[in-house]
Amino acid sequence: MMKRSIIAWSYSAIRCQKSDSMLVSVRQISNGGKRSKKKIYHRDYQLDKVMDLQKKPSLILQLKSIIQSQKHQCLLLRDLEKEVGFVAKWNFMSIIEKYPSIFRVGGGSGKELPFVTLTGKAEKIAREEGEARNLMEPILVKNLRKLLMLSIDCRVPLEKVELIGNELGLPQDFKKSLIFKYPEYFSVKDINGRAYLNLESWDSSLEVTAREERFGREGMLQSAGGQKKLRIMKDGNYLGPFAFKMCYAAGFRPNNSYLEELEKWQKMEFPSPYLNARRFEVADPKTRKRVVAVLHELLSLTMEKRMISAKLDAFHSEYRLPSKLLLCLIKHHGIFYITNKGARSTVFLKEAYDGTRLVDKCPILTFNDKFVALSGRNETGHVTI
Repeated sequence: MMKRSIIAWSYSAIRCQKSDSMLVSVRQISNGGKRSKKKIYHRDYQLDKVMDLQKKPSLILQLKSIIQSQKHQCLLLRDLEKEVGFVAKWNFMSIIEKYPSIFRVGGGSGKELPFVTLTGKAEKIAREEGEARNLMEPILVKNLRKLLMLSIDCRVPLEKVELIGNELGLPQDFKKSLIFKYPEYFSVKDINGRAYLNLESWDSSLEVTAREERFGREGMLQSAGGQKKLRIMKDGNYLGPFAFKMCYAAGFRPNNSYLEELEKWQKMEFPSPYLNARRFEVADPKTRKRVVAVLHELLSLTMEKRMISAKLDAFHSEYRLPSKLLLCLIKHHGIFYITNKGARSTVFLKEAYDGTRLVDKCPILTFNDKFVALSGRNETGHVTI
């Protein structure tokens, strides 16, 4: 994987139902004209399961929001199709029937049309969402500032911020409730007919990355003088200031050669992702490692530490992401995981999960867990709407 002889890569992901891994066909063309080889992209079934676990909770939370958006917080069943479409309507009808602890159906007798509302207990918990949103505000402001600080010109097209609004946890009216509320941090400017969200002031205290915070909390940052005594562990982890947390799939067994190359990479210093990418040569190994740090930081800014791969790739120009982003993510499979579960492929930050459980939850995800728990489910998949 880290051999210098590799000149070109091509890939195709193939799902395997009877195997513990996903095959990724990788053609390696070297100066010596070696034959094509197949490498194994090991599946993480726990992270695959996260995508399955989110399906029903997602419907529950979406229906809650639809009901709350109604004038009297009461939705006529005949209007459900207008809200979600004909096909999806039947999924929501099933949810209504399956979870009477959350949804109450009334009417249907005489002239009163059938309707659905939240039960008394569900309404009581739903009222706690406001407090969760208040607790989220300083987190969102901080993360938006960091998102802009990571970009080349400290600005990002507003439409791209909206694209990942759900991943960031932004409210629907974030332009009014966040951007215009904090003019000392944000502004919206028209550049060549396109609206951009701009950073108004730089804060050096925000340059600390999630990777650095994690190692700092765990007491794993080592002085430069002590690094020579350290050796990489068999799981690929190295206790150094420029190292990344590795979480390889259970079926992956790195050999000594792989670990030696990985140790060199883990030890290699690299520029901060908060420095302007224009300052560095793309071909420099340190710059390539910096790109990994940028991807790591971007995913860390999301609530669930994951993002649809197409959305991540949409920020190619703002963050100077590699042209072959998918190959970069596959290469660093100890840090990132790509799942094809769900409608679209999703990129996970592996260290953020313990099995199917997201380790650190923001206030709104904690609220979602509490609301969905009324259904009797202990695991929500940490969905947002």
